Amino acid sequence: MSGGGGEDKEHKHGEENMAAWLVGIKTLKIEPYHLPPLGPHDVKVQVKALGICGSDVHHFKNMRCANFIVKKPMVIGHECAGITEEVGSQVKNLAVGDHVALEPGISCQRCNLCKDGRYNLCPEMKFFGSPPTNGSLANRVVHPAYLCFKLPDNVSLEEGAMCEPLSVGVHACRRASISPETNVLILGAGPIGLVVLLAARAFGAPRIVIVDVDDCRLSIAKNLGADETIQVSTNIQDVGEEVVKIQSAMGSGIDVSFDCVGFDKTMSTALNATRPGVKVCLIGLPRSETTVPLTPAAVREVDVIGIFRYRNTWPLCIEFLKTGKIDVKPLITHRFGFSQQEVEDAFETSARGGSALKVMFNL
Repeated sequence: MSGGGGEDKEHKHGEENMAAWLVGIKTLKIEPYHLPPLGPHDVKVQVKALGICGSDVHHFKNMRCANFIVKKPMVIGHECAGITEEVGSQVKNLAVGDHVALEPGISCQRCNLCKDGRYNLCPEMKFFGSPPTNGSLANRVVHPAYLCFKLPDNVSLEEGAMCEPLSVGVHACRRASISPETNVLILGAGPIGLVVLLAARAFGAPRIVIVDVDDCRLSIAKNLGADETIQVSTNIQDVGEEVVKIQSAMGSGIDVSFDCVGFDKTMSTALNATRPGVKVCLIGLPRSETTVPLTPAAVREVDVIGIFRYRNTWPLCIEFLKTGKIDVKPLITHRFGFSQQEVEDAFETSARGGSALKVMFNL
């Protein structure tokens, strides 16, 4: 198995580079991973912390996530941080030994979307662990230096890896123009719902209500600063009654709703609960098609905003972590090493859900 673009078989410390390859449904194998040669603007990073994302779990369970289909063995993972081991000849902003958080997507920088600054929508994006691009659950990866962000001394490598999911929340709050005048509803108290909660509070949202089917996750949300939590059902027939409860809990108009689940029911709830003339943001998109009541939302001029990954978020995420404005450490619930058994156990733990929020590898 090869990373493509040539091979780099010898490492600074002599050992072979190993990675976790997804080779079939619920089948991961630690095998050698030959890296491309180090370019003049690249860095080689020893990966030290990597979190499992919901998209990784979808790939693990189904060999696909939405329209991204795994058709050949692929190194999995993308939420990572590590230590620079080697720097390219033209790299000026990093040195060997720096602790860095990696933004996982390499855009083409040539298309109109990239030129307009919306590089997260680049059709030629090469994104760690999104087929067919190999990911970063490996001893080492080679990555462009401009996508490796130096961490301050008071931000750990685990926190650095958490910049990736936190970036989703930060990008969503930017898209929704969250401010101290914005009351926020969040549907879904999983890892993404919780980082949206943390980001919305950091952006100044004065009141945040979060809903979920799982009382345990709602308890975590409450501990992380949600003003109100509401347990809801999975029955779409309950939407009307639950909307009344949600609006009552908010106590005033809901200015922005974030759907971090992506089911018909959660989208319907968001569209119905949000007051006229404001925004509903769709973050959780597990299916390629959904059925939602757009007409009632349209006549109330509710703007539906899509959220896809992030752009230009790492510096702000690192600043939030450095200053203590956001604390992501409580989201890390499980930790594993990098052996064959531990990789299998980690993905099974994350796939089961329950009390597992962010499952983290320490390499």
